[in-house]
Amino acid sequence: MVDLAAIIIAVAFVVLVGYLVPTILQVKRTVGQSERLLIRLNHELPGILKDVKGTYENTRRLTDQAKLGIDRATIFLNAMGDVGQTVNHVHQAVRGKGGAMLVGFTSLLAGLKAASATVRKRVHKEQEGGTSYGD
Repeated sequence: MVDLAAIIIAVAFVVLVGYLVPTILQVKRTVGQSERLLIRLNHELPGILKDVKGTYENTRRLTDQAKLGIDRATIFLNAMGDVGQTVNHVHQAVRGKGGAMLVGFTSLLAGLKAASATVRKRVHKEQEGGTSYGD
């Protein structure tokens, strides 16, 4: 009976080793690949970090230039707004004076028309023989 138990244990051990050997070989390959990957990363990582730092610096410079451009554009647009307001004030002043001049010119024409009508009336009355005073 002891022999049978020893044979069963031996067979179980062989089966266990048979399953463990491929697993151990796979673990060994995985560890080798991981080691090669780490070596490659150690070799390439400084260059990648240098590129990232350069990209960051370029982005920071571009951002600073964009801020400066926006500040200049803001100043320019504010100046354009001031020019627009000045043009609007001048336009309103000219428009107001033009309207006042038009009213003055119309009044002058109306006065000339009234004066000419009065002169015509008096001339017409004098020609009829009447006096031109006090009528």
